[in-house]
Amino acid sequence: MNATTANTAATAAAPRRALARLWWYVREFTGENAYDRYVERARREHPDAPVLDRGTFERRRADGHGSDPREGFRCC
Repeated sequence: MNATTANTAATAAAPRRALARLWWYVREFTGENAYDRYVERARREHPDAPVLDRGTFERRRADGHGSDPREGFRCC
């Protein structure tokens, strides 16, 4: 691989890395990755216990948001 080819490959990879970082921040901000973190932790700490499916997890998460005063109160 010569210097020009390496430079072109690095230039092509830069937007992909930037987009991956942006996507990570969007998922963190919106809470989209909460389920992924839950599954990872549940399997690590309780390998024999069943893991909630995504729908059940999201329902429980949504129900919990309005009931915990430490999380703030929902208006709607």
